[in-house]
Amino acid sequence: MDLKEVMAVNLRRMRHDRDMTQEELADRAGLSTRYIGAIERADVSASVTILGKIAEALDVEPGALLKAVLASPR
Repeated sequence: MDLKEVMAVNLRRMRHDRDMTQEELADRAGLSTRYIGAIERADVSASVTILGKIAEALDVEPGALLKAVLASPR
């Protein structure tokens, strides 16, 4: 999984954990809802500036959005 996909998975999970819609996140981050959706689908790569805005809106460190979560062994 590349970093764009890692960020997509983490962003969606963190947003859902906060019961936040894409629209609410977009408003808090000063971005469009369509752009948030594109990031969550891994259609676009977010710049470090956008990464910072999203992290601030979610109240997390920017690096948390880029940390790969290892699958648990079966």
